[in-house]
Amino acid sequence: MLEFRHVDVSCGPVSILRDISAVFQKGEITTVIGPNGCGKTTLLQCLNGSSKVTSGSILLDDRDYLAMPLRERARRLSFLPQVRSIIPTLPVRTLVEHGRFPYLGFSRRKSQQDIAIVEDAMDFSRVSPYAAQSADTLSGGIRQRAFFAMTLAQDCSCIVLDEPTTYLDLSGQREFLEMILQLKKQGKTVILVLHDLGQALRISDTLVIMQDRKIAATATPKECLQQHIIEKVFDVRVKVFSDEEGCYYFFN
Repeated sequence: MLEFRHVDVSCGPVSILRDISAVFQKGEITTVIGPNGCGKTTLLQCLNGSSKVTSGSILLDDRDYLAMPLRERARRLSFLPQVRSIIPTLPVRTLVEHGRFPYLGFSRRKSQQDIAIVEDAMDFSRVSPYAAQSADTLSGGIRQRAFFAMTLAQDCSCIVLDEPTTYLDLSGQREFLEMILQLKKQGKTVILVLHDLGQALRISDTLVIMQDRKIAATATPKECLQQHIIEKVFDVRVKVFSDEEGCYYFFN
């Protein structure tokens, strides 16, 4: 379980997030949603050090996450950011192998287990056909899956993904969300930021809804719909249709 307890985040003298408390349950898919600028990415970036926690604590399985050595953090929680300013000119296989660095010694020599985990990560994310291709020559969608494979190669029980479907077409988004469900079946804890409310409602066990840089609600998708929380926060009306294949959500 990952827990934020009364977390404050500041940039210099400017307070960005204040008194944030949220629980992300083990083995569940939790999606953070909210209007643009509400602090979703800032919240998650507390976990990779891009956002500076100035007060409060973050616990991972009842241990102080921020006090852990960086290598231990990387063995316990993997993070796929929304934007990467630098795309490495590396073959995809080499990029994915970077996910094993927290487990390697100074020589960076990979064991057979490391190699097998990398292969499994590439197969799972469907980038094995691009193993020899340079990451900077890939389309945005394939590149995103390559970085996802690197994240999976860390072999962590907790996986954090900030807007992972941004560069994917509709088919790619559907495949990616199926992968997320498979990770849950494997017992992984998955934490997402998504802008697509329909996707969030379909895939999530729990929604953490942010508004004005605060947590507005934490509830199941069903509870959020019953209590009209999404309608209030996003100023929309939600219509739900269902058939034998599932539920469909429309917003206006």
